[in-house]
Amino acid sequence: MRAAQVITTTGPTDIEIRDVPEPTPGPDDVLIEVHSVGTSFPDLLLSRGEYQLKPEVPFTLGVDVAGTVVSGPGFEPGQRVAAVGGYGGASELAAIPAMFTFALPDSLSFDEGAALPMNYLTAQFALAERGGIREGETVLVHGAAGGVGTATLQVAKGYGARTIAVVSTEEKAEVARAAGADDAVLLDGFKDATMALTDGQGVDIVLDVVGGDAFTDSLRVLAPQGRLLVVGFASGQGIPQVKVNRLLLNNVDVRGVGWGAYAMLRPGYMQEQWRALEPMMASGVIKPPIGKTYDFADFGQALVDLDERRTLGKGVVHVRS
Repeated sequence: MRAAQVITTTGPTDIEIRDVPEPTPGPDDVLIEVHSVGTSFPDLLLSRGEYQLKPEVPFTLGVDVAGTVVSGPGFEPGQRVAAVGGYGGASELAAIPAMFTFALPDSLSFDEGAALPMNYLTAQFALAERGGIREGETVLVHGAAGGVGTATLQVAKGYGARTIAVVSTEEKAEVARAAGADDAVLLDGFKDATMALTDGQGVDIVLDVVGGDAFTDSLRVLAPQGRLLVVGFASGQGIPQVKVNRLLLNNVDVRGVGWGAYAMLRPGYMQEQWRALEPMMASGVIKPPIGKTYDFADFGQALVDLDERRTLGKGVVHVRS
């Protein structure tokens, strides 16, 4: 079968589509005929040997997948599913543990299914588990036109929150609004724009996948007892420092969001998360925005586009035409 493989950890341009043996699923695995694979930052980091997981080369990329079941516990052959793993999904067949595999509603396509697991489960974990989101609160989302950003906008709406998207361009503002943002502001000057939108009150939650120079202003826009959720540092400007006197003076929190390390070690937790999201899928609040789609041969280019921040919404690679 064909698989997108890292042969040398020299980055996405050196990813190769190779013929490899079909996987042998274990007793707790679901064997999936993969149709679509979502691109993700873990794939990019894995291709460079910079991720916390460091599999021996050669290895197959692919974190988020969607397709149909061949066999496996708890699922019927032919059933439509989405699934998530550390790597290994970017292949014509993938064996993924049943606890990381989810029934895909008929209302969602395979491309949308491949956009769901990592981003939407991260968003749900961030907002509910780490952020303690409550109906009627206001959530500000950095990087709001990207995969995690658009997912967070929709999950926050599903919980009854108001959403403010922070983006770098007007084009990205339109993507965020289309994903469900109530308001969108540009990164340059976002603090003042946000305070104006909230009548000087600030926001209850900031979700930050960007880090860098915006971090201090993210603290400044928090309302009393606000929570800043640190998901990542996509700006590439380094890891920001927290002056803890700001936390004391304003009764605010900075909370880390490490979904994978938490969820993968707790059997059944991801299934609980998926059940929390299912009503949002059914209502249409969750509808993953798909950016550019790619042929399987162009998996490396999909990651280059992600790296260069050209991806709006979720990039998806088609394994089967």
